[in-house]
Amino acid sequence: MADEQGADGPASRPSRGLRAPLRTGRGRKILGWTAVVVVAMLVAGALTAYLKVRSVYDSIGHVAVTDLGKRPPRYTSAMNILVFGSDTRAGLTPHQQYVLHVGSNQGENNTDTIMVLHISPGRGKATVLSLPRDLMVPTYACPAGQGHPGQQADPAAQVQINSLYQTGGPSCLWKSVEQLTGVRIDHFIKLNFGGFVKAVNDLGGVNVCLPFTVNDANSGLRLGKGPHHIDGLTALEFWRTRYAIGNGSDLQRIQRDQYLLAQVLQGGLHKGLLSSPLRLVSVVRDLAGAMTTDSQMSQSDLLHLASSLNHIHSSDVQFVTVPNTQDPVQPSQVVLQQPQARHLFKAIAHDTTLPRTGGSSPAASAPSLLTVRPSKVSVTVLNGSGRPGLASEAATALASRGFHVLGTGDATTASGAVDYSYTTSVIEYPGPSQRAAADTLRHQLGSVTLRQDSSLTPGTVSLILGTSFSSLVPRGGAAGVAVAPQPAGSPGPQPAGSPGPQPASSASPSVSGLAKSYGGISGSVSCSGDQAAFQGPNSP
Repeated sequence: MADEQGADGPASRPSRGLRAPLRTGRGRKILGWTAVVVVAMLVAGALTAYLKVRSVYDSIGHVAVTDLGKRPPRYTSAMNILVFGSDTRAGLTPHQQYVLHVGSNQGENNTDTIMVLHISPGRGKATVLSLPRDLMVPTYACPAGQGHPGQQADPAAQVQINSLYQTGGPSCLWKSVEQLTGVRIDHFIKLNFGGFVKAVNDLGGVNVCLPFTVNDANSGLRLGKGPHHIDGLTALEFWRTRYAIGNGSDLQRIQRDQYLLAQVLQGGLHKGLLSSPLRLVSVVRDLAGAMTTDSQMSQSDLLHLASSLNHIHSSDVQFVTVPNTQDPVQPSQVVLQQPQARHLFKAIAHDTTLPRTGGSSPAASAPSLLTVRPSKVSVTVLNGSGRPGLASEAATALASRGFHVLGTGDATTASGAVDYSYTTSVIEYPGPSQRAAADTLRHQLGSVTLRQDSSLTPGTVSLILGTSFSSLVPRGGAAGVAVAPQPAGSPGPQPAGSPGPQPASSASPSVSGLAKSYGGISGSVSCSGDQAAFQGPNSP
């Protein structure tokens, strides 16, 4: 019978159309060799990746960071990286110095750009905090060594922050930033001129937008009005352009550079750079010769940093400048503006948002005192948003609160054209003597930027209303409200301060609102949004 036949009989044959499993010794050998080949390929790929990472890591400069003194506590699992650019020309040939428009090497080794990259716990958000190169900071003790003269601690003296690298190397800059901010730093990354150019070129260029033609002999930037997609060399020229645009300040340059960094970020994300550690390694390989890190930053730290950001979006990154004000002793420099800077540093150290104005938090329990009566404040109200009747509405409301309103009108550019490009409202005042009047006016508004403009009539202030303005703050909160966080570039005679570690706030464990509170920008911002960073007497 058919179903009584042996295993090799017809009943054991596979049905037509089905493939019988390989049971022969030859078949087992094929599977075995296939497995060996697959495993070998995986091992070879992993080894290749490891060797690439190792090779890149070994070609990066590494410096030991020591003598940091008593350091701030670590409150969270956030990662804080001190990032700075050096203006040294060391290693550049005369031809490279000519091509890069950086001039000859006069022994400079200062830091033109200083930032703290804060990556939040969970690695889903990042904050880039800019510290102005002209910021005056307390003189902390920095030992001499490795070609650096060092400095003695002097509580009564201040030094410009961009000189600290030449004075005491990365350890001195690291220590000073930690002591100044109360934010514990984990690592540092230094990049020179050539590294910046390579980074932009590896991304395929970056977008910038200009409101007018720029022809700057100092930086070499020559671009026409409108949007441009530029290479690394032109990006460096854009980065370094300062005196030929706007008011010539480093603060405006930082604003423009933050917009540029946002475009670099968007370009990198568009190319999937952060989602591919090996692609990122290939970029870092091009930068390695121009990069220096602390000796404690291992190759696994570099990979961890890359993988930490592989799911981040441009809207998850924000750029903000430390609140500062004009140094009353040296007007060309700036100092920290308090208490705004303390609140910002605390939020980053604890990775918390700022307490809401009017709450029971420390920020709201210590309001600034108004030193000028509203009747003593002469203000002109200008419409910078284009919304019909906005200036008249605000002027009527201010007059009802006792302010001396001189008149209303439209905001204009330096050439006299109507300017409706304002998003955030701006209070302009002619000089330090009118700062208190500007502060009194600021208490009547929510989000507002203060800006000194020496061309204004003495004894007056100007309020330019942006699209974010809807109404004055309620009367009950106007007189006693805490000073609103102020963006960079707002001068005035406020003293510097050095905040220490603060107790954790009960606010939400996120720093996502800092850019909005301090006049910063999101990483998703358009390059055409930086028009205010070009306005000033040096612009056409």
